[in-house]
Amino acid sequence: MKKQSFAIIIVVIIIALSAFKVKKDTLEDVFIKINQDVLYRGRSYETLGEATSTIGHRLTGSTNGKKAEEFAYKLLKEYGFVDVKYLPFEVESWARDTVSLAIVPKGSDNFRDIEVVALAHSPVSSHLQGAIVDCGDGVESDFEKVKAEVKGKIALFNINIQSPENKGKKNLHRSEKTALAIKYGAAGVIIANAVDGGVLLTGTASVTGELIPIPAVCISVESGKAIRKWMNEEKNLLAVIDMRNFSRPIRARNVIATLPGNSKKYKKEKIIIGGHLDSWDLATGAMDNGIGSFTVMDVARVFQALNLRPKRTIEFVLFMGEEQGLLGSKAMVKKYKEEGKLDQVQLMLNLDMVNNAKGFNSMGRPELRKFFDEIGKKIKEVDSTFSNVNPNSAGLHSDHQPFMIEGVPVCSPSGSFPVKAYNCYHANCDRFDLIDKKQIGNNVRFTAMMLFALAEAEQLPVKKMNDQETKEFLIKQNLKNELIIGKDWRWEQ
Repeated sequence: MKKQSFAIIIVVIIIALSAFKVKKDTLEDVFIKINQDVLYRGRSYETLGEATSTIGHRLTGSTNGKKAEEFAYKLLKEYGFVDVKYLPFEVESWARDTVSLAIVPKGSDNFRDIEVVALAHSPVSSHLQGAIVDCGDGVESDFEKVKAEVKGKIALFNINIQSPENKGKKNLHRSEKTALAIKYGAAGVIIANAVDGGVLLTGTASVTGELIPIPAVCISVESGKAIRKWMNEEKNLLAVIDMRNFSRPIRARNVIATLPGNSKKYKKEKIIIGGHLDSWDLATGAMDNGIGSFTVMDVARVFQALNLRPKRTIEFVLFMGEEQGLLGSKAMVKKYKEEGKLDQVQLMLNLDMVNNAKGFNSMGRPELRKFFDEIGKKIKEVDSTFSNVNPNSAGLHSDHQPFMIEGVPVCSPSGSFPVKAYNCYHANCDRFDLIDKKQIGNNVRFTAMMLFALAEAEQLPVKKMNDQETKEFLIKQNLKNELIIGKDWRWEQ
């Protein structure tokens, strides 16, 4: 009888304690907490402002680049991350010195100096004089038309698609257009920007991150039109390019903060959220890609501030070397592959020039898009301004690319920039005054919500593809030709 009474007492105690058990937050509860935290305690705008004012540009391999790495490391430590580390890699550093471009009729001394910037990975020294050949928009069909003329000459082409006959064709990256110019034997490259107002654009002209054998420069859209007008009036027009640059091997570092998963079943599965910290040296890189990388860091802050511990492990990554050829992300994928860790990466969420997030791009994976649509409805209940418009378009030329070509599912927030800000891409006007506090806050709020939903999901809607599936996916997404030009196609042609 005493044993029965004792057992009854124990049962009563268990029932009583269960009544006081803390109810686990629903997804909607977590979203509300994230929303309130960012609206009242968000730090992305402030930390980006501090970095642009105290560091300046964040060129990989420069003193400023090192300062940016240390800034990110320290900030993540301050946010409470125990596991913060550097992932070092060696690269060929490139930095500009002097450059000039003059246009002159053959046999004349009527030189016209053109405002110009060097494109990265141009030779360390070049003095070139040659005839100019108009290569239109710089796609392969344009080079085919002038292949008998362009060899040994200086190729002039647009950074974008402008010709009516190229309408509907996919534009190529400036480095891919330069690779085509080299393939067709050009001795130099002049790329005309597409933005009005004398804006000059920089960026890499190399598909590999190594020095290219010919000088490559960028001029304004107005200068491009003026040169073409003069070419029609004067048939023997020459361009004179003089440049000096610096190049040497250096070490750069990605910064990684790890938030361990809380589930025995899922904690070995990783979701990587990353953005490139480096920027070009013409300005302070507030838009490209301060807005992405400092969003990543504030999402990390939110998870620590709210003690969010989802099932899967999350790695918050600040990549260096993206602008010079995806060098940091390529190094990370290579290291993870060598160590047998790449299979743990279930998804890569990339933030590169993402502003005012209103949806999420599933990058060619429709099953992921369905997940975004469903979770987006819950986000919209928290904030009705969230559009929940989720594109499904795969592309290249950012830090998701090395993961994608290894079969890892990739995605990105989707938003928009004001025209004024977008026109400053890679230009000397990419400064902090382009950044809107509310819009970068939207990045943090909605990205943090979706990241938590992904990391907490009972089952992710996408799986890593095997080698054959990856090959077929890239072909279907019309990316094969670009990857071949960029020397990143892993399969036999």
